[in-house]
Amino acid sequence: MNRTVKIIGAGVLLLAAIQFFPRDHNEGKAPTGKTMADAIPVPSNVQVIFKRSCYDCHSDHTTYPWYAQLQPVRYILDGHIRHGKDDLNFDEFGDYAGRRQRSRVRAIGESLEEGTMPLSSYTIIHRGAILTKEDKATLLNWAKETSSTLP
Repeated sequence: MNRTVKIIGAGVLLLAAIQFFPRDHNEGKAPTGKTMADAIPVPSNVQVIFKRSCYDCHSDHTTYPWYAQLQPVRYILDGHIRHGKDDLNFDEFGDYAGRRQRSRVRAIGESLEEGTMPLSSYTIIHRGAILTKEDKATLLNWAKETSSTLP
């Protein structure tokens, strides 16, 4: 066997082996009553946009696509989700101190203005998560209004 065949074979074996590594599961924790909507006023039209475009990475309820069952894709997705939830978790928002709540709502507005959320790497595959101009305007108005009224 030549060297190329050995390298390809080792790569295939490695990919097969990593399928057995444990994965994080960010699916369906029971609601705690501490969601953002429980803590501050979130109109239904804003909530619909959040659920469609933000919840997969910023809540305890990720809807995983079929390809997420394959490593290393799942590992990469889990890292994005962990990072997203560390920054803002809609399901734990009520546990945040008032200052952090205000900061997170402002950060939503800043992310919209800068165009950094949702991640382009996410919307390439999840076309339904793309924010329209109207969606952005709705969320931006809500974020500005809400951040100014929080204690």
